[in-house]
Amino acid sequence: MTDTSRRRGGRAVAVAVLAAVTAVALGVLWLAQGRQQAAPPADFGAVPPAAASDTGRPSGAAPPPSVAERAAVRQSPPERVLVPAVGLDARVEGVGVTPRGDMTVPDDPAVAGWYRYGPEPGSAEGSAVLVGHLDSETGDLGEFAALRDVRPGDTVEVRRAGAEPVVHRVTARATVPKDELPPSAFRRSGPPVLTLITCAPPFEPERGGYTANLVVTAEPVDARQGP
Repeated sequence: MTDTSRRRGGRAVAVAVLAAVTAVALGVLWLAQGRQQAAPPADFGAVPPAAASDTGRPSGAAPPPSVAERAAVRQSPPERVLVPAVGLDARVEGVGVTPRGDMTVPDDPAVAGWYRYGPEPGSAEGSAVLVGHLDSETGDLGEFAALRDVRPGDTVEVRRAGAEPVVHRVTARATVPKDELPPSAFRRSGPPVLTLITCAPPFEPERGGYTANLVVTAEPVDARQGP
């Protein structure tokens, strides 16, 4: 596959007319009738295990923020995320949790959500989480649909407010059932990583939509070592 074919223009997906839309789980599930499925991507690497002190939820819900985390003022919140090799370029906005504890996701499939109660991209430890829609109620692909095409070593750049961009390299991509999202995805301690999450096939309308998550892990590039 050439670099050109990996860009967004080459990622056509056949999508039938949607009948209804309901956001559940991470907010990136869509109800539809007759949606055609693409084969799940070939996974690689391994999602880092959770640290012993982590409090993530295997169900995929975000860990409940503490009072201090809710009141914290973030110094360098992310504003944009780019993966040039696959044409991903999304504006980022901070998101929290729903009343039932699920991480919220921006309605616009072109916008990614950053879990603002967890680490920021560029933090010295923990997993900074960005989540985005796979597609929209009209069938248009979301920016995070491009994550299906990432390869080991692809660059992920996060541009931040009031700070230099931070660069990561993709190290792992895993497709997991929605009720088995690893707690490490939301860990607050341990080595720093960037975790990007979107939905993944299969799509099962009778079960509420997509039944899996695609989880991409990227590790920070040490500026002293160069790209």
